[in-house]
Amino acid sequence: MQVTETVEITGHLMDSGVLARILDDVLDYGADYTIERLDVGKNHEDESYARIVVLAQSNEELQRLLMRLQTHGVNQVDPGQAMTRPAPADGVFPDDFYSSTNLETVVRLASGWVPVEHPEMDCGLVVSDGRVRTVPVSDVRAGADIVCGAGGVKVVLPPREHKAIGDVFEFMSSSVSSEKPQALWVHQIADRMREVKGDGARILWVAGPAVVHTGAALPMASLVEHGWVDVLFSGNALATHDIESALYGTSLGVDLSHGQGVEHGHEHHIRAINTIRAAGSIAAAVEQGVLTKGVMHAMVKAKKPYVLVGSVRDDGPLPDVYTDVIEGQRAMRGLLDGVGFAIMVATMLHSIATGNILPASVPLVAVDINPATVTKLADRGSAQAIGIVTDIGLFLEQLAHELVPGYHR
Repeated sequence: MQVTETVEITGHLMDSGVLARILDDVLDYGADYTIERLDVGKNHEDESYARIVVLAQSNEELQRLLMRLQTHGVNQVDPGQAMTRPAPADGVFPDDFYSSTNLETVVRLASGWVPVEHPEMDCGLVVSDGRVRTVPVSDVRAGADIVCGAGGVKVVLPPREHKAIGDVFEFMSSSVSSEKPQALWVHQIADRMREVKGDGARILWVAGPAVVHTGAALPMASLVEHGWVDVLFSGNALATHDIESALYGTSLGVDLSHGQGVEHGHEHHIRAINTIRAAGSIAAAVEQGVLTKGVMHAMVKAKKPYVLVGSVRDDGPLPDVYTDVIEGQRAMRGLLDGVGFAIMVATMLHSIATGNILPASVPLVAVDINPATVTKLADRGSAQAIGIVTDIGLFLEQLAHELVPGYHR
């Protein structure tokens, strides 16, 4: 016996390809559909509307499908009121928990529609004192009221921009390529950063060690010093090689001024780690005059927060590095308030991790020399990600020239 639900979506369904993805998802879930209504916008700025009846073999399958379709911005025509069940144990959701998206979300309670605080993908929704917030499964506590099923939940797609920078970002997002006008990209990104700061929002950077390997630590530090880096997420490697560069002039034992390996250079990174561990922390090393330049030095001097989360392959690590990844996730989430723009350079894993905890309303740009790296974010659910394929050193140099008055190496 089939069960059905009528759903709808409004947006740029045709040119974005989202309608095709919706219908593919219905079939992939073993369900079927009938398009009841399709109003196609005539002009580029016009939105389209689709009303679709979906059919599944059981209510459980239907609920899972409805949750999946919400990742595209699809909502039930009549969503009803949300249902909650208590979490059965610490770190465990009810079996039919609602799996959240990173889109702006509202939940209908007895009091009416309530916005979800801190939208984040792959979480549960906990209801407490008339408020609704996302909660990762690791942080849920037994007895917490968790939204179950797709009923009573609606998502809202981010508005599509049509001013000049929106057009450029749309053009950039059409495909990942190294043959697009990178100078224009940098100029438009700089304009966006000025807008974000002018609105009082913060700029989040996620960076990998290639920032140092490509000789871009100087422009990155200059961007920090002039207020263009408000929060930094990274791992042990960026900080280690930045500090190695500051102490020894090398990165992975390679002299950055000549591009050649130096004698005993392979020891420099672990000696740099040891120096910071002896000082007690990166901040303590700056205060003691041990660390006098570089990205991490600039972050400390500017009093800007950073989160370094390690991995099993780390040497050391530095004393500032979170070695418990769950604690690292919590620290990252704790710094997202007020973030209005994110730039991710030369790191795949930290970029994906950050994209997973950012709401879809925060635009983000991923920059890497490897096309596969910059497409991973969109593949993993961060549909707002723009990918730029270019050399990190050149990108940061150009950005510093755009944003830092009188910048020169």
